[in-house]
Amino acid sequence: MKKIINNKWVLIVAVLLVGIFIGTKMGSSSPVTEEETTEEVKNQIWTCSMHPQIQEKGPGQCPLCGMDLIPMDNDLNAEGMPDEVPMSDAAMKLADIQTYKVKLEKPEKEIRLLGRVKPDERLMYSQTVHFPGRVERLYINFTGEKVYKGQKLATVYSTELVTAQKELFEVLKTEETAPYLVEAARNKLKQWKFSDKQIAAIEKSGKVQTDIDIFSDYSGYVMMRMVSRGDHFKEGDVLFEITDLSKVWVLFEAYENDLPWIRLGDDLEIELKSVPGVLFKGKVKFIDPFLDPKTRVAYVRVELPNRKGNLKPDMFANGIITSKLPIQEDVILVPKSSVLWTGKRAVVYVKVPDREHNTFIYREIILGEDAGDFYIVKTGLEDGEIIASNGVFKIDASAQLAGKKSMMNPTGGKSSTGGHAGMDMGGDKSDSGDKKMEPMVMIDKKKVPTKFKTQLGKVVDSYLTLKDKLANDDSNIKSAVKSIKNSLKGVDMSLVLGDAHNAWMKALKSMNKDLKLLDKSVSIDEQRATFLKLSKSLSDVAKQLGIKMSGNKTVYLEFCPMADNNNGGYWLSTEKLIKNPYFGKKMSKCGSIKGEIK
Repeated sequence: MKKIINNKWVLIVAVLLVGIFIGTKMGSSSPVTEEETTEEVKNQIWTCSMHPQIQEKGPGQCPLCGMDLIPMDNDLNAEGMPDEVPMSDAAMKLADIQTYKVKLEKPEKEIRLLGRVKPDERLMYSQTVHFPGRVERLYINFTGEKVYKGQKLATVYSTELVTAQKELFEVLKTEETAPYLVEAARNKLKQWKFSDKQIAAIEKSGKVQTDIDIFSDYSGYVMMRMVSRGDHFKEGDVLFEITDLSKVWVLFEAYENDLPWIRLGDDLEIELKSVPGVLFKGKVKFIDPFLDPKTRVAYVRVELPNRKGNLKPDMFANGIITSKLPIQEDVILVPKSSVLWTGKRAVVYVKVPDREHNTFIYREIILGEDAGDFYIVKTGLEDGEIIASNGVFKIDASAQLAGKKSMMNPTGGKSSTGGHAGMDMGGDKSDSGDKKMEPMVMIDKKKVPTKFKTQLGKVVDSYLTLKDKLANDDSNIKSAVKSIKNSLKGVDMSLVLGDAHNAWMKALKSMNKDLKLLDKSVSIDEQRATFLKLSKSLSDVAKQLGIKMSGNKTVYLEFCPMADNNNGGYWLSTEKLIKNPYFGKKMSKCGSIKGEIK
C-alpha cells in the first residue's frame, strides 16, 4: 500500500517538472513590446482606395475626392519578381479591378451608324416644256401633291404652237402630192413632245387649238413648283420637280476608322423613330469614295422599298452592321478598357499565375485593327493569359509610385507624378521623354447609378441656360456660370468607382478650369471660345457615364462645322431646333443634330 502511494507522488512530481520546463521554453521567446507595436503603427502608410497615388503617414481624408483613407497592406511585396504589382482582395474590390481571360476568337465588330432618309436621285425628274408660251391654268397648285404619269398638269397658250398647227393644216391639203411636207410638220410637233395621239386629235378636229394641255411624263410627288398661273415661260423651262418615292435611299455617316469594316453587300438592320417597332433590313449598295474634310465621314448608301410611303425624306435612321474581318485564322482579342496608350506603346497588365495574392505585371503589346469593344493583338499575349480589363489606372499608378515598370516609366524608377497614369493632374510638365496620352477606356453605363446620372442631368440643366444666353448674344453670364458651379458641387463623386470615377474626375477638373475662365472673360468671343471647351468636357463625360434629365427630356448632341475657325464645335441641347451658341443671331440656324445622349 505504501509503495503505491509513493508511485503516485513520483508521477505528480514528474508532471509538475514537465509543465515548468514547457513554460520556461515558451516564456523565453521574445514578447511583442509596446515600443515595437508603436513603431509598426508609425510606419503604417494610409492611402485612398480611389487614388492610390495618395500616401499619408496617418489616417484622414483624400485631398482629391474627400474619401476616408485606408491602411496600405505592406506584406504583399514579399513574393514575386521586382516589377510585379500585388493587390489585396480589398484593394481589388475598392478599385473595381476586373480581369479578362485572353482567348483566340474570330474578330467581329458591331458598327452603329447615324443616317437620314433621302430621295433616290435616279428617280428625281424635271417636268420641262419644249416650246415658249404662257400658263393659262394650273391643276397642280402645291408641293407634296402626288401626280401620275399622263395626268394633266397645266393648260398653256403658245403663239409658236398656233403657227405650227396652221402649217400642219396647210400641208395636209397637199398630202397626196407632197407627203414629205406633212411628215415634216408632224415631226415639228413631235419634237415639242406631242404624242401621235395628240397630233391625230389636232388633225381630226380641223381647228387650231389655242389652249394646249401639258401632261405629266412621270409619277411621283411634286417637290417644287416653278410656275404660277399667268407666268410666261421659255423653251426648256422647268414647270415642276417630281420625285418618285416608291424607293428611297438611306445615307449613313461612316467615320474613317469604321470604313475598313464596311463592304459592298453588307447587311444592315435599320430602325427609324418615326416607324417604331419595325426593323428594316437592307444591304450596302454604295460607299462614297470621298471623305468629307470637315466632318471626316463618308456616306454609305442603302436602298429601301417604300411602297406604303412610310419613309419620308430627312427622317433620322439608326443602322447596325455586324461585320467580320476577311481572315481565316482566329486571333487574340483584348477589351479596349484593358489597354493603356502612350504615343509609342500599348500597355496591358497581365495577372501573374501561381501567386497567393492578386499580382499583375507590366507588358507592352502590338495592336492590330479596332474590333469594336476590342482590339486585335498582333504580338505580346498568349492564349489563356489573364489581364486586367477594368481599373487598369489603379494598377499603373501603384506601379509608378513603387518605382516599378509602368506606362509612364517603362524602365522603372520612382515617379514623381501626382495623378493617374496618362492623366494630367497639374504640376510641371517636361518636354523630354514620352508624351502623355489619354488611355482609352470602355465604361459600362448600366453600372453607373441612376442617382449620379440624375445629378449630372442637373449640371446639364444649368449648362443649357449658359448655352441659350450665348445663342441670344447675351454676354451677361455670371449667374449662369455660378449655377453650373453649384450643380457640379451637388454631384456625389463617391457614387462612381474605377474608370468611371477617373473619367468624372478628369472632366470635373477641366470644367472647373473653364468656369473660372468664363468668370474672368470680358468679351462674348472669349466666352464662346471657352464654352466650346466646356461643352466638349461635359458632352464627353455624359456620353461615357450616361445622363438622366428631369422630365426624361432627350439630350441632343449638336454640331456646327464653322465654329472654332472651321474646326467645328459641339454643344448640348434639349431642343431639335438649332440655336447656335458660337455665332448667335448672326447664324443662329447653322448646325445639325449628330446624335442623342442617353
